[in-house]
Amino acid sequence: MSRIGKKPIDLPKGVTYTFKEADGIVAIKGPKGELFQTIDTAFKLVENESTLSIERPTEQKRHKALHGLYRALLHNMVVGVSDGFKVQLELVGVGYKATVQSGVLELSLGYSHNIFLKLPDEVKATAETAKGKSPVVTLESIDKQLIGQVAAKIRSLRKVEPYKGKGVRFVGENIRRKAGKTAAK
Repeated sequence: MSRIGKKPIDLPKGVTYTFKEADGIVAIKGPKGELFQTIDTAFKLVENESTLSIERPTEQKRHKALHGLYRALLHNMVVGVSDGFKVQLELVGVGYKATVQSGVLELSLGYSHNIFLKLPDEVKATAETAKGKSPVVTLESIDKQLIGQVAAKIRSLRKVEPYKGKGVRFVGENIRRKAGKTAAK
């Protein structure tokens, strides 16, 4: 049995779920919002007190593979609608700036032009610039997949280079630095 798939999902207070077996759509609603996920109709959801478990129909390889996946997706939905997710990106480099205005993220990353990125409605962004520190862009959302995709897109606009460490990185991320050329004698 899948180690991840057999773990029950704790449902905090205020979080409810509905499962339409005919369509295979799971809706999880909480204080921060509502999320939907389509799962295979052969799988069953079982509620025990304040936990939710997923049971797979057979021991087929396909069902075993999907068992842990569906459990992880539903767990991320429960955490999202109750607590939410937060990702922080740091812009390291001289003159790198970020501003957010009405859902559009404006980045100045050392190119000849500024980059304007329209954020999805589900993602809220803030940009903070403290004197003497690198600008930090904070993304918040209830959808873990979407916030990860947006963060990866922002990071891909200026990848961290290994010699000086300039670029967009996650806060707390370790970058492997390379030694530059040494002076020839």
